[in-house]
Amino acid sequence: MNVLVTGGAGFIGANFLRLLVPRHPEHRFINLDALTYAANPKSLAPIEDASNYAFERVDITDADAVEACFEKHQPELVVHFAAESHVDRSILGPKAFLRTNVEGTFNLLESCRKRWKKGEGLFHHVSTDEVYGSLGETGFFTEETRYDPSSPYSSSKASSDHLVRAWHRTYGMPVKITNCSNNYGPLQFPEKLIPLMILNLVDRKPLPIYGKGVNVRDWLYVTDHCEAIWTVIQKGAVGETYNVGGHNEKKNIEVVDALIRLVAEETGASVDELEALKTYVTDRPGHDLRYAIDASKIERECGWTPKETFDTGMRATVQWYLQNTEWVSDVRSGGYRDWIEKNYGTR
Repeated sequence: MNVLVTGGAGFIGANFLRLLVPRHPEHRFINLDALTYAANPKSLAPIEDASNYAFERVDITDADAVEACFEKHQPELVVHFAAESHVDRSILGPKAFLRTNVEGTFNLLESCRKRWKKGEGLFHHVSTDEVYGSLGETGFFTEETRYDPSSPYSSSKASSDHLVRAWHRTYGMPVKITNCSNNYGPLQFPEKLIPLMILNLVDRKPLPIYGKGVNVRDWLYVTDHCEAIWTVIQKGAVGETYNVGGHNEKKNIEVVDALIRLVAEETGASVDELEALKTYVTDRPGHDLRYAIDASKIERECGWTPKETFDTGMRATVQWYLQNTEWVSDVRSGGYRDWIEKNYGTR
C-alpha cells in the first residue's frame, strides 16, 4: 500500500514515520512536507535510506504540486498531519493558518476525490481537541461536543474537520478523524511549552508562565498518539471521529514543577535555583482554561490505551533533550535551514 504522510518532517509526523516505516516494510511511505520553520528533515535520519520511504518537498497550499505528487505516487492512504499549529503565532498572523489548514486540506481532499473511485482509499485527518473550545472545572470533551474554537488556529482546524466530513458525506470519500490532546516528547520544536521549559532550565533562562499557570491540559506522549492513529486506521469505522487523550490532566504550573524536578535530578542542579527561574507573564488573548478528553470510544471500539504515564513520558522527554544536544543546537541556530537548502533547495 502507498501511504502518503503530510507534514512528516514535523514533530508528530516524524515520530509517526520513525515508528511505522521500519515496522511495515510491506507499505511504501511517502513524506510530503513543505519544510517550514518547525520541520526538520534531520529528525528522519534513522529512516531516510529505507527502501520503503520517499520524500517530496511540497507545500499543500500549492494545488498543482499536490496533484503532481498524487500522480507520481498514487497513494491509497493519506495521513494528514501538515498544519500550522502554534496558537500564539496564529494570533499574530492568522492568514497562514487559514491557507495551510483550510486551503491545504481542501487541495488534498480534491486530489483524493479525483483519483479514488467511490468507497476507495482512506483519508485520515489528524486534528486537535482545541476545536471544542474551553471546558469549565469539570466535564470532558466527547465526540459529540459542540465545536467552539477560541483562536485562529483552532478555528482553522475546526474548518478543516468540517471539510473532511463534508467530502465524506457529499462524495462518499472514506475518511476518519482523530482529535487529540496536547502532545509532548522527542523532536518537538522548542517554541512549545515542554521543550521550551526544558531548554530554558538547562540554560538558566526565565520560564515564562501565562497568567497564574492554572490552565489545564491533558498530556499525551507522542508515540502513544502515533499508535492511536495507526490503530484507528486499522480498526476504526469509516466516517467516524475518535478523541485521543492521555488521562493526564495537569495545570501548566504542575508541568513546569515536574520539569524542574526532573531536570534537577538528571543534571544535579539545585531545585531552588531552577525554581527561581519561574516568570509569570500576561496571559494570552482567548486562552482556554481547561481541555480534558473522554477517550472511551477509541478504547472501547479500537482497543487502544496509552502506554506511557505522565511520569515515564516526561522523564523520557527530558532525557531525550539532554542527550540530543546537536539536534537542539541545530534547531535553535537555524543551521538545519542551511542543510535543507543544500539538500532540497533545487527540488
